[in-house]
Amino acid sequence: MAKHLDLEEQEQLDELKHFWKRYGNLITWGLIAIFGTFAAWNGYQYWQRSQQAQAAVMYDEVERAAASGDAGRLDRALADMKDKYGSTAFAQQAGLLAAKTYYDNGNIDGAKAALTWVADKSADEGYLAIAKLRLAGVLLEAKAHDEALQQLSGTFPKDFTALVADRRGDIFAAQGKKIEAKVEYEKAYKGMDERTEYRRLVEVKLNALGINPSATLPAPAAAAAASPASATEVKQ
Repeated sequence: MAKHLDLEEQEQLDELKHFWKRYGNLITWGLIAIFGTFAAWNGYQYWQRSQQAQAAVMYDEVERAAASGDAGRLDRALADMKDKYGSTAFAQQAGLLAAKTYYDNGNIDGAKAALTWVADKSADEGYLAIAKLRLAGVLLEAKAHDEALQQLSGTFPKDFTALVADRRGDIFAAQGKKIEAKVEYEKAYKGMDERTEYRRLVEVKLNALGINPSATLPAPAAAAAASPASATEVKQ
């Protein structure tokens, strides 16, 4: 009986050797690929967390530079942020903050450059929309009407459509195109919740064109396309 068992064990061992000889390398490389992918994923996650943490520190520097009013310091901090952490959300926030600081200090070219960078690089729809809206406003002040309209072309997130329409109305009004301005202002008015403070300003713009929107337009839907906070934050 023992001899019979020995023969069976030997046959099983021979089969295992044959199997391993035939498929061993394939199995080994498969395991290496699986564990390698797992290690790479963990490494990428660690790198992402590290990038975000370092970007947060750099954003603080941009914020301090903006608060100090030191233009040179702000230029350097923003350049470092774009160079080292340009793909992070903190970089987009830094670009918007720097643009506002430049604009408030009369550095229109600096504001345009910062907003253009965010508009070109941001992967976040919200930051992208804010940058384009603000850039359109800066271009409108510079009377670059066609460029301003170009920034407002294409699709925008639903929360920004009313604000985009309002800004387009501003551009058309500046060009003396009253009919086009009316159409855009009406879109903006209908797209904003009636509790939105900014909606009152749109109503004033329509009144200036000889239109009483509360009498001629249907009440807006309860679901607002833009909240009071978003309108105040985005518009310059």
